[in-house]
Amino acid sequence: MKYDIRYKPAFSAIFVTLNPGESITAEAGAMTSMDAQISMKTEFSGGLISGLLKNFFGGESLFVNVFTNNTQRPLDLVLTQSTIGDIARIDLKEGEICFQPGAYIAHTPGVKMGLQWAGFNSWISGEGLFKLRLSGRGEVFFGAYGGLTPKTINGEFIVDSGHLVAYEPGIQMKVGLAGGLLGSMKSGEGLINRLSGRGLIYLQSRSVEGLVRYLRPKIR
Repeated sequence: MKYDIRYKPAFSAIFVTLNPGESITAEAGAMTSMDAQISMKTEFSGGLISGLLKNFFGGESLFVNVFTNNTQRPLDLVLTQSTIGDIARIDLKEGEICFQPGAYIAHTPGVKMGLQWAGFNSWISGEGLFKLRLSGRGEVFFGAYGGLTPKTINGEFIVDSGHLVAYEPGIQMKVGLAGGLLGSMKSGEGLINRLSGRGLIYLQSRSVEGLVRYLRPKIR
């Protein structure tokens, strides 16, 4: 499989070339265009039970689409995300990564989709009770609202709510106020994610929640 992420960083899209016999799994609604000879099969995201849990408690789509090239020549497929922003790729090598709701776009065969209990702290911050957890060996594509920044943390690290995109499963997350109650209200920071542990995280430069707060008083 060949791929090229174009139009970075604001309007990123994944241009995929599937060789004969190859396939890729993508979030429902991620397909922008494709050769007519590519076959598409819709499945429950990670299985029926896992898909239902992700849909009701994690804010993820209930379904994924599997695109397969059953012909004898290369075929093209374009995938994207609903928000304006960057797209990145992770090469999983028997590793694992957890995604915040809406970040996952696609993965290649060899990668397994599952759930990780995120805890009530995540639910309080509006990020759902479960996180999408991908493991195994293969390519994973994900996106963000705005730019994407990878960062390795060792110890404690604070992220404003809505800016965390992905993180390795060993990292713990607690939700709290940026300061005291009065200080948090005056500063406009509100809830924060206090991360702890050692591992890789991905941050997005913009927050959908921040955009909603900005637009709400202007459209009344």
